[in-house]
Amino acid sequence: MRLFFKYIKQRRRGIAMGAVFCIIFLVTFLMYHLPAGAIFYPAGLCIFLGLIIMTADFWRVKRKHKMLESIHNLTDVITGSFPLADGIEDEDYQQIIHFIAEEHNEYRTKANGRYSNMIDYYTVWAHQIKTPIASMRLHLQNEDSDFSRKLSADLFRIEQYVEMVLMFLRLDSESTDYVIKEYDLDSIVKQTIKKFTGEFISRGLSLKYEPLDTTVITDEKWLSFVIEQVLSNALKYTPSGSITITLEAEKKLCIRDTGIGISPEDLPRIFENGYTGYNGRTDKKASGIGLYLCKRICGNLGHSIKAESVVDKGTAIIIDLEQAKLGEE
Repeated sequence: MRLFFKYIKQRRRGIAMGAVFCIIFLVTFLMYHLPAGAIFYPAGLCIFLGLIIMTADFWRVKRKHKMLESIHNLTDVITGSFPLADGIEDEDYQQIIHFIAEEHNEYRTKANGRYSNMIDYYTVWAHQIKTPIASMRLHLQNEDSDFSRKLSADLFRIEQYVEMVLMFLRLDSESTDYVIKEYDLDSIVKQTIKKFTGEFISRGLSLKYEPLDTTVITDEKWLSFVIEQVLSNALKYTPSGSITITLEAEKKLCIRDTGIGISPEDLPRIFENGYTGYNGRTDKKASGIGLYLCKRICGNLGHSIKAESVVDKGTAIIIDLEQAKLGEE
């Protein structure tokens, strides 16, 4: 109906002109004292024929409108499927659209090239930076002191940030290195916990771990990254108390801490890219990327992740691994 009113509005000049002509004929007949009926009959006939012509024209316009409405992306293939130009204005508009499409494609090609170069550079950088990190770790292993342990903890944080960069770069890559198969969940979690042993000891936090005794269909490397990010956050925001890792219900991995918790207004947004919330603004060093990556990775693996939290009592991150069966090949 909206299209019909737009059509009437577009043709209002022609309709108004026809009405004016009929009025002119009627006034002329009356001025010369001619029977008005002589004008009503041909006027009615003209109106009837005009309605038939307008109806046919409206359906033509409607078909053309639907064809144009289906064209959203300006590519060479789509712009080549425009309906035949109906008049000089249509030809001019189509030439302008073709010109804009060519400029758009040229800009997109250049932008993709720059983005590809940037991704290549940061990927190489992330791999190269791992060499001095590994060298520093080897040197620190030969010394056992409070200072060396502190440096080792800082070095581990650097390794985490480098790995986060690599994961961020790989996330939207056309070619992924997913290896989806059945893994022992205990093995994946224990390997991740081992990386944080020193931090648990230095922070005086206790770990409550119950054997999970289950297998999951997932990718070991990517799931390990998710668990590592969740554990890292739990340690960061738990000044005292404990962190508990359990299996709740079937295939639901729960990592619960007794930390400062998350405010109710922040909780729905903690998985958004760049969102740090009140805790992140207080910490000053939070990037708001870790949980965003966890959400994206879980989605790619067929898992789901959610958070439950109470301020000053703690936070629970629950990763539902059951859905991964949907992606098994």
